[in-house]
Amino acid sequence: MKKPNLIYIFADQLRFNSVGYNGDTNAETPNIDAFCKESTNLCQAVSGHPVCAPYRASLFTGKYTTSTGMVINEIRMNTNHHTFADVLNENGYETAYIGKWHMYANEWGNHYDPKNSYIPEGRDRLGFNDYFAAYNFRHEYAVGTAYYHLNSPEKIYYDKYEPDAQTDMAIEQLHRLSEKDTPFALFLSVGTPHDPWVKENVPPQYYEKFKDKQFSLPPNYLPENDPYADAWAKLSEEERMELTEWMRVYYAMAANLDDNFGRLMEAVKKMGLDKNSIIVFTTDHGELFGAHGRRAKNIFYEEAVRVPFLIKWDGYLEAGAKRDFVLNTVDIMPSLLSMMGMPVPEEVEGTDLSRCMEGKEDTQEGALMMCTGPTADFEDGHEWRAYRDKRYTFAVYKADGKKLLFDNLEDPYQMNSLAEDPAYSQIAEQMERRMREKMAAIKDTFENTSYYKENWIEDRLIMRTATVNCRE
Repeated sequence: MKKPNLIYIFADQLRFNSVGYNGDTNAETPNIDAFCKESTNLCQAVSGHPVCAPYRASLFTGKYTTSTGMVINEIRMNTNHHTFADVLNENGYETAYIGKWHMYANEWGNHYDPKNSYIPEGRDRLGFNDYFAAYNFRHEYAVGTAYYHLNSPEKIYYDKYEPDAQTDMAIEQLHRLSEKDTPFALFLSVGTPHDPWVKENVPPQYYEKFKDKQFSLPPNYLPENDPYADAWAKLSEEERMELTEWMRVYYAMAANLDDNFGRLMEAVKKMGLDKNSIIVFTTDHGELFGAHGRRAKNIFYEEAVRVPFLIKWDGYLEAGAKRDFVLNTVDIMPSLLSMMGMPVPEEVEGTDLSRCMEGKEDTQEGALMMCTGPTADFEDGHEWRAYRDKRYTFAVYKADGKKLLFDNLEDPYQMNSLAEDPAYSQIAEQMERRMREKMAAIKDTFENTSYYKENWIEDRLIMRTATVNCRE
C-alpha cells in the first residue's frame, strides 16, 4: 500500500467558536462546515502555548515550549531537534511549506528587512528541504504589501490577496506532487484572520458581507484590563470602541479563508488526492476580543486555547464522528507520524493519540498548557501554567500564586472560578497534581521569563533595534 500523503492547513487566530459548525451564527464558513461532516471532529483540541511562534515550535517538534526554547515570539528557533519534517525526509516523503513561518527572529520594528523575513536554506527550515515559499511574519495581506521568499532574500510580491495567492500556490504544488510516485506532506500556513482588523486588510467583497451585521461584546467582557495581561493583551479605551468593528473584519477574513479552503478541497478531490491523503484543518490559537478584559491570546481561557481540529482520511477515520478526548499541540506530531506508519522520535514529549482519533481508544488525560512570557518581550510577571481535561481548566500564575478552576461544562465563559470553593477542593487538588506531574515529567521548573534570556537563548536572539510594535 502506498504511504498516505499529508495535507495540513492551519490558520492564524481562528478560534473554535468562530466557525459555523460550532454554532456561530455570524460565521460564514460553509466549506469548513461541509468538511466537518466529511472528517473526524476533534472537538477538545487546545493550543498548548497559544502564541504564534511557540505553537509552531511545538507542532514541528512534538515538544513543550520549555524544551523547544521558543519561549516568546521574538527569538530564533533552536535547530537541534529531530523534527516532523526530518522524519518525513527519512521515510521518503517530499515536503512543501507555504506561508507564515514565525520561527526565525525579527528585529522589533524591522520585520520587513530580508535579513529578518527570509528564512535561509538549511537547518533554520527545520527539515523542510524541498519546496519552501515562506516569510517569517507580518500581518498585511493586501496586494502590494504581501510577499514571500523562495531560496533568496529577494521579496516576491503576491499579485492578489495573500490567502488567495497562497491557495493558488498550494494547488499548483499539489498538481506537481500528485504526478510523482513519492508520498508528500504539504503544510499551508495562512496568516488570516490575524489582526490588524482594518477594512484595507480584507477584500472589499468580504467586508460587504458583514458591514451591516450587528456584533456584540462577549458575555464575559470586562471593561478593565486583566492585571496579568502583557502589553499585547491590554486594550486602550480607543481600542475598546473598535472591538465590534474588529469582529466585522475578523469574520470577513474568516469567510475569505473558508472560500479558499473550499477551492483547495475541490482541487484535492479533482486530483484524486482525497483517496490516500490525511487532511487536517486547524489553527494555532484563538482571540479574546475583550473577554476577561483581554485581547489577543497567550492565556488559558477557552477563547485563546480552544481550536478547531478536523482530520479526514477516507477509509480510516470515521466521517462525521466527534471525538472528545483532549488533543494538545505536542500530540499532533506523534499522532500523525504513527498514523502514517512512521517512527516517533524518542525525544518527543507529546502522546500518540492516533487510536483515539480512530475511535479505537479513549483517554481521560488532559493537556498541560503554558505561558513562559509576554508575547514578544522578556518581562517577568505574566507566567502561568494550566491543565485542562474534558471538563475543567485549572490554572496558576507564578507572580502571586493565584489559582483558578473553571467548570467548562457548567460555565463555558469561565466567569466563576471555583478554586476557593470548598466543594471543589478535591477537584482543584487533583487537577493541580496532574499538572505538576506533567511538568515534572518534562523537567519544567516554572521559571521566570528572564531565566530563559539569561540561560537559554542569547545566541538565538536578535536584539531590539527599534520601537516595539505591540500589535505583532
